[in-house]
Amino acid sequence: MRALPWIGPVLILIAAVVAFPAAYMFWTSTRDLSAYGQDRGPAGFANFRRLFAIDELPSVLMHTLVWVVAVVVITLVLSAGLAQFLNKDFPGRTAVRLAILVPWAASVVMTTTIFEYMLDPNVGLANRFLVDIGVLDRGFGFTKQPGPAFLVAIGVAVFVSIPFTTYTILAGLQSIPADMDEAGRVDGASPWQRYLYLTLPQLRPAMAVATVINIINSFNSLPILQVLTGSIAGFSADTTTTLTFKLIRQNQQVATAAAMSVLNFALILVIIAIYVKLIRPAGEEAR
Repeated sequence: MRALPWIGPVLILIAAVVAFPAAYMFWTSTRDLSAYGQDRGPAGFANFRRLFAIDELPSVLMHTLVWVVAVVVITLVLSAGLAQFLNKDFPGRTAVRLAILVPWAASVVMTTTIFEYMLDPNVGLANRFLVDIGVLDRGFGFTKQPGPAFLVAIGVAVFVSIPFTTYTILAGLQSIPADMDEAGRVDGASPWQRYLYLTLPQLRPAMAVATVINIINSFNSLPILQVLTGSIAGFSADTTTTLTFKLIRQNQQVATAAAMSVLNFALILVIIAIYVKLIRPAGEEAR
């Protein structure tokens, strides 16, 4: 009870920002809503039945899994290497660190739109360059077909996720005592062994935070996929988030979209719970 005055504001914030919207979202999913969002009364679980009746839902769920895993894993690997590089002392390090922040500071929609124009089959600079050097005979529609567009979206998502992840891991690197690496060097450990057995375990908390944040961001990412794959017909390049958007915008199925939002929220809670369980140290499990 003594701690209540200190944690009270946090609990109120969580209730206002997370608990209430989640509860309201679930309540909305059980209502009969018109195409314009007018509440016409209770619907029970009819909205969920309509959602699971969508033939493409399993493939959309698989797209979502591939999207999240690819973006998070590639981001972590590249950011870990970049953070290791930025942790060294070299001329111009400050300028390089500032440059890495640019994709994070810029608008995601603006960044994605730039990539879309660069890859345009007719006027895109990237396409023109590939044609000029002989890689392509003519401009290729990277963002006009589901597979290539999805891969491009993953690349853009990694590009905009690297700055935050790199700085998170860099902060973890700078908290590691320098004498730990020196002790490993004295014991004859190779650079890879020192990183794998000494540095990496110390980075576990920082990488855990970066992973959870990236899972949430990529799972709920709409702008990147909407700009790059939104014009592609059908659901062949959709995740659960873009499916929700299409149910509202194109199909005008607001109630079904509400049910999809609840499923989305449940899925991300399960994914994060599993991840937190897997990375929990053995000592904590015993307690």
